[in-house]
Amino acid sequence: MPLETPRSSVPTTVRAAGWLVVLEGVVAMAFAVYSVIRALSGEHDQTVSNGYGLALWLMILFGGVLAAGIALVRGVRWGRSVAVLAQLLLLPVVWSLLTDSHQPVPGTLLALVVVPTLVLLFSPPTTRWLAHEYAPDSPEE
Repeated sequence: MPLETPRSSVPTTVRAAGWLVVLEGVVAMAFAVYSVIRALSGEHDQTVSNGYGLALWLMILFGGVLAAGIALVRGVRWGRSVAVLAQLLLLPVVWSLLTDSHQPVPGTLLALVVVPTLVLLFSPPTTRWLAHEYAPDSPEE
């Protein structure tokens, strides 16, 4: 029986979720860069919100999200827990954008990434792939 390489045994649901999480991380990093540029230009009033602080916070938080997305694309299991947590934390943001903030376009765009990512992360092929680490001798369907 030939051994499967870890790369070939990763379901497409995991890789697709990984690419969506990478997209979230890249967009947040781009916004962090934009925030620094805006703060450096002096056009933004720094007494209300600090562009540098926002950029640092986004880099730290979404740097982890980006790393989790890359891990999922590469077939590393730890990326799923970070990705699930990020999606669960983004769900209230989606709700807020769609309701109280009256920003349906960004809310809809974010929902179109967050909801499918959660579905992919909890899909049967993904959970079987995760469970295989704990019961490697069980047959995979």
